[in-house]
Amino acid sequence: METLSYASGASSQPLLADTIGANLDRIASLYGGHDALVDVVSDRRWTYSEFLADVELLAAGLLVQGVSKGDRVGVWAPNCPEWVLAQYASAKIGAILVNINPAYRTHELRFVLKQSGVSVLLSAQEFKGADYAAMIEEARAEAPDLREVVYIGSFGWESMTDRGHRALAERPRMVADVQDQLRVDDPINIQYTSGTTGFPKGATLSHSNILNNGFFVGELCHYTAEDRVCIPVPFYHCFGMVMGNLACTSHGSAMVIPGRAFEPAATLAAVEKERCTSLYGVPTMFIAELALSEFDSFDLSSLRTGIMAGSPCPAEIMKQVIDRMGMSEVSICYGMTETSPVSLQTRSEDTIDQRVSTVGAVGPHLEVKIVDPTTAETVPRGEPGELCTRGYSVMAGYWQNPEKTAEAIDAEEWMHTGDIGVMDADGYVAITGRIKDMVIRGGENIYPREIEEFLYSHPDILDAQVIGVPDAKYGEELMVWIRMRENSVPLDAAAVRAFSEGKLAGYKIPRYVHVVDEFPTTVTGKVRKVEMREKSIGMLDMESQ
Repeated sequence: METLSYASGASSQPLLADTIGANLDRIASLYGGHDALVDVVSDRRWTYSEFLADVELLAAGLLVQGVSKGDRVGVWAPNCPEWVLAQYASAKIGAILVNINPAYRTHELRFVLKQSGVSVLLSAQEFKGADYAAMIEEARAEAPDLREVVYIGSFGWESMTDRGHRALAERPRMVADVQDQLRVDDPINIQYTSGTTGFPKGATLSHSNILNNGFFVGELCHYTAEDRVCIPVPFYHCFGMVMGNLACTSHGSAMVIPGRAFEPAATLAAVEKERCTSLYGVPTMFIAELALSEFDSFDLSSLRTGIMAGSPCPAEIMKQVIDRMGMSEVSICYGMTETSPVSLQTRSEDTIDQRVSTVGAVGPHLEVKIVDPTTAETVPRGEPGELCTRGYSVMAGYWQNPEKTAEAIDAEEWMHTGDIGVMDADGYVAITGRIKDMVIRGGENIYPREIEEFLYSHPDILDAQVIGVPDAKYGEELMVWIRMRENSVPLDAAAVRAFSEGKLAGYKIPRYVHVVDEFPTTVTGKVRKVEMREKSIGMLDMESQ
């Protein structure tokens, strides 16, 4: 009898029953003198006792501002200590933190503020030359719930925390009394998905969703109060605020901020300076770090682990991360915002092959299955289908969007990921692409990941991304965008074909080749294949004229 593609994460360790604020209280009581937060840019640092005190000051300040349980508090800023303080302060009083992408501009900002009903916005004044204050003023007219904007580093921010300090002096249990009334299943966070088509959707997550996910991700990385985690991935995304911050604070580990945005040299310098034991990143970040001409000058000997996630990791890059960066226990995680985010993760004892060819096995207290996208029947192990997940991590739904929620979560509470996966005999899952990225050429289903992995073996190719473009004869044809290694000769279609013939089936060899310096990416480093497709169609149309 065939074994079906289903697995559940049995665990002797129960789910945490804390709210985020209560969990922070407990950890601070155990590790008060340990580093909690280090900001390398400003050389500011907090012990757990100091961090908890500043979180409570900000929480009290928000209460004085009139923020109450269920109110939406927006945060629009790059990675900075105030972002982290806002994350925990809002959780302590039951306000719903709305993460706003630092790359958003007025149009997107206006939509998020209005759709989520943000009442208080905590914001940077500017970032990377973008005038946040001007964009906020422009968006306010269509955000009727927005009554107050407090700028980080301004007199207004100081005034808010000063008012919090005075309020706590008069009522020391002001924050604690509110926290005691919270429930673990209360919504605490709205994270907007990337919205590659149409407007983004706000995944609504609870204390239990994200605290437990951060905790169990940290458990599988073997975090303790001695660990120091370098977090160059953005806080507005689950990778930063859950897998990073909450994994740390649920274990007494230190959160290390290497910069306001990702810079490869600054990240490695932070690892060296703060003796970080763990480093996070999407594959493009690790590729950039490994490509630094001064890479060998950094002392990375403190590293033992880290997480690669966000997009499929090339096997060759994974091997270099282990061999050249010393991250022998590096973990691959797979997930999505709607599942808090991690569903699958490799373990430190896994073989190299499991860590380079899969995204791991199901996480504790979760279920995963692979289904036929057409019939929704669970497929036998070894066959591709859509990956679905169920358990504590699945969001409550999209904020005020029941129709989209019903499309994503079925009647049996399975979250449909839209990713194509294959489960092996041991329950490990390989992601072979997105259902929407699959290329159908002349009736053949082609998964770009397979071709990308092959092209990474070319000595002159630094990175490769394969997409489908319209074709009159085959319906779709393959095109590859390539980033070349430094000082190498750019490849053309003939060179790629010569390299691939006899190694790839003929229909899998890209017909079109486009060499670029960079791929279009999101803030988190995910390659935007939708944008690549649009640009490619425009280029090919011009060539045919």
